[in-house]
Amino acid sequence: MAPTAEMAARVTTALGVAACERDAEKLEFIEKMTKGFDAEQVRVLAEILARNNGAEYLRRHGMEGCTDREAFKARVPVVSYEDLRPEIERIANGDRSNIISSHPITEFLTSSGTSAGERKLMPTIEDEINRRQMLYSLLMPVMNLYVPGLDKGKGLYFLFIKSETKTPGGLPARPVLTSYYKSDIFKHRPYDPYNVYTSPTAAILCTDSFQSMYAQMLCGLLARTEVLRVGAVFASGLLRAIRFLQLHWKELAHDIRTGSLSSKVTEPSIRDAVAEALRGPNPALADLVEAECGGNKDSWERIITRVWPNTKYLDVIVTGAMAQYIPTLKYYSGGLPMACTMYASSECYFGLNLRPMCDPSEVSYTIMPNMGYFELLPHDPEADNAGNGSPPPRLVDLVDAEVGKEYELVITTYAGLCRYRVGDVLHVTGFHNAAPQFRFVRRKNVLLSIDSDKTDEAELQAAVERASRLLEPYGAGIVEYTSQADAATIPGHYVVYWELMVREESGKWPEPGVFDRCCLEMEEALNAVYRQGRNGDAIGPLEIRVVRAGTFEEVMDYAISRGASINQYKAPRCVSFGPIIELLNSRVLSKHFSPAYPRYSPHNK
Repeated sequence: MAPTAEMAARVTTALGVAACERDAEKLEFIEKMTKGFDAEQVRVLAEILARNNGAEYLRRHGMEGCTDREAFKARVPVVSYEDLRPEIERIANGDRSNIISSHPITEFLTSSGTSAGERKLMPTIEDEINRRQMLYSLLMPVMNLYVPGLDKGKGLYFLFIKSETKTPGGLPARPVLTSYYKSDIFKHRPYDPYNVYTSPTAAILCTDSFQSMYAQMLCGLLARTEVLRVGAVFASGLLRAIRFLQLHWKELAHDIRTGSLSSKVTEPSIRDAVAEALRGPNPALADLVEAECGGNKDSWERIITRVWPNTKYLDVIVTGAMAQYIPTLKYYSGGLPMACTMYASSECYFGLNLRPMCDPSEVSYTIMPNMGYFELLPHDPEADNAGNGSPPPRLVDLVDAEVGKEYELVITTYAGLCRYRVGDVLHVTGFHNAAPQFRFVRRKNVLLSIDSDKTDEAELQAAVERASRLLEPYGAGIVEYTSQADAATIPGHYVVYWELMVREESGKWPEPGVFDRCCLEMEEALNAVYRQGRNGDAIGPLEIRVVRAGTFEEVMDYAISRGASINQYKAPRCVSFGPIIELLNSRVLSKHFSPAYPRYSPHNK
């Protein structure tokens, strides 16, 4: 049989048969970087140190004019955000001298991690977006190895920007994806048949979450037979989109039937963009939407494949805290594969998944050595809790990582972060060539997470203590508490279990409204990322479940029956183990929800 033009375009690489010549170049680049991993790391560190040679931070640690790796390790300390806070605040307040970088800091990327209950500000420089774009450019060449024909259709991705602000010194402060979507690189990206989205750029760039979601969902429905992959950044985001369809399918079907856009969408740029997709009435499609979303259907099982029948996979992050959403996504998709394609953070983009169609439990990310300089801190929970008296940590080069061990990632970036502890705990699963591969285990010290929020034990404790003051007039106090991130609702929400004690002389149990106010009081005490999610549609109202007296003794008895030491046992501040959650839920006396949104303003967090 004579070869077709498509077959002729395919090129064999070490990773597999590339879909086209351009893909082959990208795959060969991955092979080159991973084979020469440590040499590239040495080069990257030397380049970072040379570029930032005039920075005050490096001079302070004796690195002026020095690009040697061993000297860097000996002289530059391992730091946390709190260690760098003075430098970051100087930059944020308008100091334009070369504090940590010899290149101007152009903006701050707001991390979803928290510091003193608020966002961390991660400095970045202008050319950092080129490194991010480089990593993005590697994703589809890898995916094309596993899923053929993605150039024959479109991707339905629900992408959003979030509010941004400016620091006192006038620099933008915004989430990393907001920065990327608002960049010229994204807005004016060249046509790529393997990366066509149904969502208009105008809808992605709209800060009104309803108008943005409505337009993206409508355009996705209009292109239903062309959609080959459905996704969002996080699993929680895709589930919010499904919930939106559940709530608004009648309005969407009406627009499709009449060929006109809802008056609720007022943004002119969105109306213009949607008009190009909404080309006249389409009663047949409207009938289908109504039949699948309403009609005689008694369940939303497999709704994704029913509405978008050619979908081959879901493109969502389902590692770490997002793993809690896997069962719900399987239900809505009929068990479609879930692809986790890359690993990144506000501080730096790290690597990609070379086996994107693997089971979510097997996802491993291959670190790309050209993105920054990386080291590993062996993860030792006991040392983490030992305080300042413990000896300084000894770091490991990535090529010396040991398979099966856990480490915390430490990074040095082109923007001037030096030996910075990211807070991600990673498990080494193997190597691709000389590049280590990691499974993301968790964010260090994070108890609760629904979307991009991250709440640690200290913050939860402070919120409980603040809310408990409302119980004092009733002579009541909290004996014990724990929590869970409940992903069974859409959106997910925090559930906090309280066991109370009421003083006998008081003899008065708090009224239900008091507990409702306690829910809101807890939310007011949580960080800005949580409060922003609550004021949008990312996180549902916090719930307090009051359990009967003696419940936490039962939880302790259960833990001891499974081998816990009675001498060392302490109540967990967060639970995810099914039997314990079932035990807690079986002892609930009453349930209470936050009655309002917590205060949040992007300009006054």
